[in-house]
Amino acid sequence: MMTVRDAYDPLGTAGGSRTPPPRIRIAVPNVGEEEVAAVTEVLGSGILTNGPATKRFEDAMAQRHGAAHAVAFANGTVALAAMYLACGIGPGDEVIVPSLTFISTATSVLHIGATPVFADVSPDTLNLDPDDVARRMTPRTRAIVPVHYGGQAADLDELRAIADAHGAVVLEDAAEAHGARYRGRPVGSTTDAAMFSFTPTKNITTGEGGIVTTNRSDLDQAMRLLRNHGMDAPYHHAALGWNWRITEMQAAMGVCQVERLDHILERKRANAAALTARLAPIAGVQTPTEAPDRDHTYMLYTVQLPADRRDQVAADLAADGIEARIYFPPAHLQPVFADTPSDGLAVTEDVARRILSLPVHLSLSEQDLDDIAASIARSLA
Repeated sequence: MMTVRDAYDPLGTAGGSRTPPPRIRIAVPNVGEEEVAAVTEVLGSGILTNGPATKRFEDAMAQRHGAAHAVAFANGTVALAAMYLACGIGPGDEVIVPSLTFISTATSVLHIGATPVFADVSPDTLNLDPDDVARRMTPRTRAIVPVHYGGQAADLDELRAIADAHGAVVLEDAAEAHGARYRGRPVGSTTDAAMFSFTPTKNITTGEGGIVTTNRSDLDQAMRLLRNHGMDAPYHHAALGWNWRITEMQAAMGVCQVERLDHILERKRANAAALTARLAPIAGVQTPTEAPDRDHTYMLYTVQLPADRRDQVAADLAADGIEARIYFPPAHLQPVFADTPSDGLAVTEDVARRILSLPVHLSLSEQDLDDIAASIARSLA
């Protein structure tokens, strides 16, 4: 029997999936002829990196998210590292992050020599709990990094107030939140900087890729140096940098994807609402919480189930050809963080035993939604 861990995952182990893709996948990229034409045009131009498509992609993301600047990178992990480094964060500094996140939110802090400090999440939205963040602030805290879990904005105003009181910055991990809004404002527009990722499970994708939005010109300039070997003029290296450039092919695809974003979000929200209507009557299923002052983008549709039934539900869904995934196993329990203090994460550890993410992508039919709900109902009966 195929388990939840055996199903196809673009971020899985090297070498690809061990089993055929399931009948109903957890995510399906929305890509069409426009992307093919845009990439073909770039291939014919002779400019394959650091060119006009990259600027168009940056401009499109900045405009869509209400920011003055956007800097594109090869992937979201290096974009996080660049965002931290541009703020002067390094050895001896602490960065508060959630544990309920993809591992790179925290490992990128290690990459730049700083120390991740794990904070707990709220049991309903699964976003950082501001009260717990406040308890973990120290004189060494340089940044708070909220992750907008599943595409719903974290409590940015509350976290910004905590950061301001301690002389820290708020840096958003908006990898899951393209197009999300918080109290009427786009994520990525009101904090010091925000990172967006474009892997294939995201609402919009370039295969790999990342972008950081910011209203601070100093961060914009610093990140541009960091991504291109520290060059401020041809072969003049003003700072230590890396090759973190995105390709023109990725960027050209990204421009098309940003143009699709509103349509993608409309369809995913409709599918999420339809799935909630089917799942809410089933005893034992807690459907996602939507805060009234947020626009949820449903990169993830995550339910909470009885802890002693979650793994069986996942296995039953897999047996029915429906992919479901645990997003995410807590980072603080991963071996890479065995030596990192991580006390007092009771909510994170509790919800991690109960969460399961289900498909809500654009390719789903009404029958697919019926099948997902029916499979869960049978499993919990």
